[in-house]
Amino acid sequence: MHSRVITAALAFSLALAFMLSACDGGGDALHRIQSRGELTVATRNSPTTYYIDRDGPNGFEYALAGLLAADLGVDLKIEPAFTLEGLFQLLNRGEADLAAAGLTLTPQRAGLFPHSSAYYKLKPQVVYVAGTRRPLSVEDLAGRNIVVLADSSHAGELARLRDEAAPQLKWEEVEGADTMELLELLDSGQAELAVIDSNEFTVQRSLYPRLKVAFDLIPEQEQDMVWYLAPGADNGRLQAYIDQFFLRLQEDGTLEQLRDQYFGHTAGISRISSHTFNRNMRSKLPHYKDLIQQVAQEYQMEWQLLAAIAYQESHWDPEATSPTGVRGLMMLTLPTAEETGVSDRLDPLQSLRGGARYLKDLKRRLPGSIKQPDRGWFALAAYNIGLGHLEDARVITQRQGGDPNRWQDVMERLPLLQKSSHYRNTRYGYARGVEAATYVQNIRHYHNILNWQDISDNKPLPPLEMEDYLPKVLRGSNLSAL
Repeated sequence: MHSRVITAALAFSLALAFMLSACDGGGDALHRIQSRGELTVATRNSPTTYYIDRDGPNGFEYALAGLLAADLGVDLKIEPAFTLEGLFQLLNRGEADLAAAGLTLTPQRAGLFPHSSAYYKLKPQVVYVAGTRRPLSVEDLAGRNIVVLADSSHAGELARLRDEAAPQLKWEEVEGADTMELLELLDSGQAELAVIDSNEFTVQRSLYPRLKVAFDLIPEQEQDMVWYLAPGADNGRLQAYIDQFFLRLQEDGTLEQLRDQYFGHTAGISRISSHTFNRNMRSKLPHYKDLIQQVAQEYQMEWQLLAAIAYQESHWDPEATSPTGVRGLMMLTLPTAEETGVSDRLDPLQSLRGGARYLKDLKRRLPGSIKQPDRGWFALAAYNIGLGHLEDARVITQRQGGDPNRWQDVMERLPLLQKSSHYRNTRYGYARGVEAATYVQNIRHYHNILNWQDISDNKPLPPLEMEDYLPKVLRGSNLSAL
């Protein structure tokens, strides 16, 4: 076990690079970006920042950086880093204009790098395994096997707490840039506790249903998330531009919409539900995955989305039957089955095709004013509640001053379809609006678990070090002596 804020070697290299780049000048950063027509962004490969899925690059930070590049009228170039140390080295070497990677603002980082204003707030949290001894305070951390990411702000916070209140506090720093590595250590029993940012744990906890939050490391205090800029250049105009960019996105609702798109689906999902889903993902899904992928390809949709709908409908049970008579993997009603050409609702292939065809048709019939990604979520709601009731919810939303084309606004009004004071003034009357809202959020949640599992299974490995190419007999040898 050992502790450090940033290694002495890294601190020295950062300071040296800063001085050298400062002496070198560097010119106006904003002008340089616009002149070359490209914004280069350093980021981490993780579910909360940047990853590659079947449609290409994705992630909250990637989407946000893409909006900035479009606003500047330039192309976006991503430089992924596999460690936090590597991330800041990209900035120091001038290989990136900024780092957008879910990074918190710390005095040490601020002393070395210019930074933007805060665009998000989060809390560092202590995470433990359910069923083990739960720590309730910093004092309870003494003597426990704790892991954090190397060179992270969490290591610095633990060092401060050790010096101020808990001299017996120790921890291990794990090289890497993805908190999933810490969660794996916890889940496998190789560590007892981990310190992880609240947004990252919220997004990834579905893959690890045994893990829970013990307490906030810094009670009643949130940390600012910022973008860091490359030192050495004149960043004044670029910094001001980014701050105004964030302000505009905050004021027009775009920033909140992005947060909802990438993080909102996790709300309201119980740990037990996630545990059940993960168990079924391992035991049931393999029996139907090939069929699901086949049908998804036929209807040009993500197989993970089709699988998530099938799970929400039937828990991947092709013989499922409800008290109201809907049946099969996609729980089709008789009218829907007839409409989509399904003769046997209990046949998995027919059921999947019928469900996919019905969803695509609902999506096509929605008003053109509803854009993606909201359009897909509206179609899911219609799959559950029908287009008529969905339209009623949109009308209520508009009456109350909300945006009828925005899923978040309509989702908040769907429960009103169960209140007589509202549904008696609608065209189609009463509907189980709470169920429809939960239905969509569950599917979004399951869809993302499947995506993240796929990302985890196919995650690119960090570049090999020179020694990794050598035969085992030569590894660790003093090559200069050969």
